[in-house]
Amino acid sequence: MEAEGRKSRLERDYVYIKDRPSDKMSQRTGKEVRPRSPTLSISTTEKWEEELMEDPKNRLALSALSSNDPKAVLTQRSATIANTQNFNIKIELEGAPITNQQSSGRCWLFAATNVFRIAIMKRYNLKEFELSQAYLFYWDKLEKANYFLEQILDTVDDDLEDRLIQTLLEGPVGDGGQWDMVANLVEKYGLVPHALYPDSFNASSSGALSGLLTTKLREYALELRQLASRSTEAKHSLGATKDKMMREIHLILTLMLGPPPSPNKDITWEYNDKDEKFQSLTTTPLKFAGELSSQASIKANSGTNVHELFSLVNDPRNKYGQLLSVSRLGNVIGMRPVRYVNVDMTTMKTACISMLRSNIPIFFGCDVGKFSDRVSGIMDTDLIDYELGFNTRLGLSKAHRLMTHESAMTHAMVLTAVHVVDEKPVRWRVQNSWGETSGSKGWFVMSDRWMDEFVYQAVVDPRFVGNEVRDVLKQEPKMLPLWDPMGALA
Repeated sequence: MEAEGRKSRLERDYVYIKDRPSDKMSQRTGKEVRPRSPTLSISTTEKWEEELMEDPKNRLALSALSSNDPKAVLTQRSATIANTQNFNIKIELEGAPITNQQSSGRCWLFAATNVFRIAIMKRYNLKEFELSQAYLFYWDKLEKANYFLEQILDTVDDDLEDRLIQTLLEGPVGDGGQWDMVANLVEKYGLVPHALYPDSFNASSSGALSGLLTTKLREYALELRQLASRSTEAKHSLGATKDKMMREIHLILTLMLGPPPSPNKDITWEYNDKDEKFQSLTTTPLKFAGELSSQASIKANSGTNVHELFSLVNDPRNKYGQLLSVSRLGNVIGMRPVRYVNVDMTTMKTACISMLRSNIPIFFGCDVGKFSDRVSGIMDTDLIDYELGFNTRLGLSKAHRLMTHESAMTHAMVLTAVHVVDEKPVRWRVQNSWGETSGSKGWFVMSDRWMDEFVYQAVVDPRFVGNEVRDVLKQEPKMLPLWDPMGALA
């Protein structure tokens, strides 16, 4: 009886609230509003599946998409037909042979040397020519190791779990890089023909080398931080400790890549020109690179000095007409930082077309994995119809993809031609560095719409942009954090 009395009082005191229309219906849309559930119901997923399989189109999609590469199934034939290797503006000398970075992340070095070689081929009357990417790769690894250790020494008082320290530790000495970084290497170490320092196994397949260097550098980072925390006297020995570490890095690099030519010592390059006449040149790597700025080379290269090229980027998150840089991103201490002049795509494409009309190739950075096919060499936003297969659109804008780390510069290549209709670009010819088995014997084609969405950088001659763009280089840059997508290394 006491329990029943308690229950009666509880029932009497309990306030029952009836559902009001505003709780179930949206006052704005008039549609039913269901309360959010944090869990996933098995019965709900069963209902979804039942409704999904009622549609014959979905049953057909299941059969096709579960048994094949979705990209292959959803590739649109119309896009493959439209993207031909025919162009009405094309540089006279595109450069040969098609290069192959193989199992390495050296695309930026291949793209840069493929730009440099055009001036050299014109200067020395060559049919084919390739610069040594391995030479620059060797010095880049050594410089990056030194750069990393200097960043560690500069941040010894920061917490190890700080985002900056963790970002530094993620990739101390990766294969990738940027235009300003290759410019630093060429200025300090010069260039050599491929025949004088060809790829070793560990240049072509860099995983083991990069893995070993990364492990050692992370170990060194903790050692330096621990040493710095002990005493003032211990801090004074940091320089000697770092030098010892760098000597060990040098040993690993030299044994795995082979000793490179010295930048200041003579090399002798023997070759046949395109008339099959034997030629011989004795020079140094630094003098060989310096030739690119000689009057003869500049004249042969349509007036372009490749040492004066700079990067335009299209980052719609940031203001156009602004100089951007990335904090603590670089390779050679005391030399050129990574700098980008942020412009709209029209400005970038206008400069590129002008350069191609003047027979000058263009280094560019993009997100190559999006809406592209390695076999056909086609990059087109209409190439893969995800909406057809999955009844859903990929709706992120270029800015949103950068904001969410959905996209970044993942690859560098070279533009050598463009097809223009009614003064507007339609498609672009791309020289890749994946060998002749990719694309059309190594050549790719990029739709103009794809360029709008997934190209972030083009390295241009200052002659082909207006004063207002060149003057941006005089600004103090807006510094982006190291983990920003614009800090990605192609």
